[in-house]
Amino acid sequence: MADPAKISLVLADVDGTLVTKEKLLTERAIRAVQKLRERGIRFAITSGRPPKGMSMLIKPLDIVEPIAGFNGGLFVKPDLTIIEAKTLPRDAAEKTVQILRDHKVDVWVYSGEDWLVPDGKGPHVAREEWTVKFPPKVTKDFDAALEHAVKIVGVSDDLELMKKVEKDAQEALGNTASAARSQPYYLDVTHPDANKGGVVTALERMLGVKASEIATLGDQPNDVLMYKKSGMSISMGQASDEVKSQSTYVSDSSEDEGFAKAIERHVLGEAA
Repeated sequence: MADPAKISLVLADVDGTLVTKEKLLTERAIRAVQKLRERGIRFAITSGRPPKGMSMLIKPLDIVEPIAGFNGGLFVKPDLTIIEAKTLPRDAAEKTVQILRDHKVDVWVYSGEDWLVPDGKGPHVAREEWTVKFPPKVTKDFDAALEHAVKIVGVSDDLELMKKVEKDAQEALGNTASAARSQPYYLDVTHPDANKGGVVTALERMLGVKASEIATLGDQPNDVLMYKKSGMSISMGQASDEVKSQSTYVSDSSEDEGFAKAIERHVLGEAA
């Protein structure tokens, strides 16, 4: 068991971690966050989602800390006013779109308040709209949006192809952008400092909390970046072996109260 006194902040990924596959926030998860606060431990969330796509979590979890949308590309207050934004350099944004098109995967662009897609009936568009609770704008012309793009996403259900796209994008973009899969079928490309590891660093600065006193929870390859920066890390049970191997602890799956159990056992030190 970890010593709860050593953790001052819990930072949780949202999809596949804090919420279930059906995007549900369970009562046990809500209670776990309440218990953290009773111990004086802060709670923050980060996701590849746009900030307003996390707004439904703010009230039930009574979130008061900065919210890191777009994997840290945009930090907002709980009322969604902007604290800090990191947009992709124009050259990197153009290169990203070309890489994704060359691999024949769908391209989504998030710019300002807009979510732009080339096909309103494309893979995962309906699911994403249901998740974030707002519709995309359909266009094949991303040119103007690339000037202020916060996140560009490659989308395909060919999961082996997505592994290749991730590797090729990382090699081609180098240190001009951060590229990592947030789901097996999504590749998120953001500003080089806009990644889950950068979220830990930013919260350390904003809140005056040592990274060694932050516990991070996740389930995808892009969450490993925050594992490496934090004092404690916990993977959900459905995470890949590669992701699990890089975390301090492994909990049950997000479908079996993995988030709540992780908080109870490893942060609060309660008996299993």
